[in-house]
Amino acid sequence: MSNELRRTMSLQDSISIVAGSMIGCGIFIVSADISRQVNSAPLVLLVWLLAGFVSFCGAIAYGELASKIPDEGGQYMYLKKIFNDKLAFLFGWTLFLVIQSGSIAAICVAFSKFTGLLIPAISDQNMLFTLGALHLSTQQVFGVATVLLLTYINSRGIDYGVITQNIFTVTKIVSLIAIVVCGIFFGFNMSAIHLNFAPAAFNFHMTDIAKISTATVGALFSAITWNNVSFIAGEIKDPEKNVKKSLAIGVGMVILLYLMINVVYVTSVPLSSIQNASGDIVAAAVMGSMFGNVGRTVIAVIIMISAFGCANGMIMAGARVYYKMAKDRLFFRSMAVINRKTRVPVNSLWVQCAWISGLILWGNYHQLLDFVIFASLIFYIITLYGIFVHRKNFPESDPKLRVNNFYAISFISIASYIVVCLAVFKPEYTLPGFLITLAGLPVYSLWNKARLKNAPVIKAVEKTTEELTV
Repeated sequence: MSNELRRTMSLQDSISIVAGSMIGCGIFIVSADISRQVNSAPLVLLVWLLAGFVSFCGAIAYGELASKIPDEGGQYMYLKKIFNDKLAFLFGWTLFLVIQSGSIAAICVAFSKFTGLLIPAISDQNMLFTLGALHLSTQQVFGVATVLLLTYINSRGIDYGVITQNIFTVTKIVSLIAIVVCGIFFGFNMSAIHLNFAPAAFNFHMTDIAKISTATVGALFSAITWNNVSFIAGEIKDPEKNVKKSLAIGVGMVILLYLMINVVYVTSVPLSSIQNASGDIVAAAVMGSMFGNVGRTVIAVIIMISAFGCANGMIMAGARVYYKMAKDRLFFRSMAVINRKTRVPVNSLWVQCAWISGLILWGNYHQLLDFVIFASLIFYIITLYGIFVHRKNFPESDPKLRVNNFYAISFISIASYIVVCLAVFKPEYTLPGFLITLAGLPVYSLWNKARLKNAPVIKAVEKTTEELTV
């Protein structure tokens, strides 16, 4: 066994991680809820434009930290080196408990749900086991099987995970482009355009600002997982340059596609069809209006591909954060092990797999995800504020690596306003999110005490190892 990762990923692989982690199920579904909140087609486009702007600004600013701190663990390491171990642990704790794991659980269940459209036996109504409040459906079993398969693929080596990611990312991008092309040539509907863009649709009131801010949350979380590429920076060639480039290229490409897809939505069907789309699957309603049941089936397959590829990228990246935490002795020490043959953190991958599977079987991960949206945005804001702290603490750092202040300030300002709006208008999501994060404080205290207690032994072992190496 070894505890070092191997740098084998190219710039193209890094872009694939960025784009593949971003494109999940959200783009096909979220617009329904957004349209119900803002009740206007122009405002739906404005919400996605705002989310795209915020995401792009955040990613570009994030690239400065990626260039200056090119370590495995990404955002965890930024918080650790700029601020302190405690804040970094709280981020990693929340990431493991809900943000990353809960997102993967939701994505794998979505994959199962849409597979069920093709294979009816896979359904949340098809129960294999029921005992009071406890139940087990074929949909849950298939979701767990998906997590197990993707974890196994990634445990075989970084090349297996990267190849899988590249195949599914290319397929997803081609699929999104195909939807846009179909919208241009087959979906353009003048009647829907007149309804969606009538003069009344452009009436704007100051109260709409708060609606737009809260509605933007859904769009943001369909696009803001670009940070996953930084988690795996320890296995990227020339990370000082490639992580930054992959963020700019990958995020820019996906945001452009997202905007074009939503233009197709609002120019193909009336807003009411978007708001009342079956299962909130707007893409299926739009493609169904063009090609009937064939279009809906095609969308189901595209969503399956998107979900599978997104889950793969997030499983691959997330495990690297917990591996790094374990190396710092702030998580289960066994998760710091790197398999000598495959050169990946296998224990971290399988512990992550176990927790995700538990969330799928528990079934209430959706509620947990709602709770941590607030906390997740706060961690992003703190991280990007860290750019200015890092510049102050390390004035000797290469000025060529700096990005324009506009990007970080824009992200921090808009994201902070969204956080305030969430606290005011959706308090049921904010307090529980804080509690989940703060629950990590006593856990950190226990791990830190153990680390300090064992510090003399650790130093002695490290010194002996260094002498033997020399």
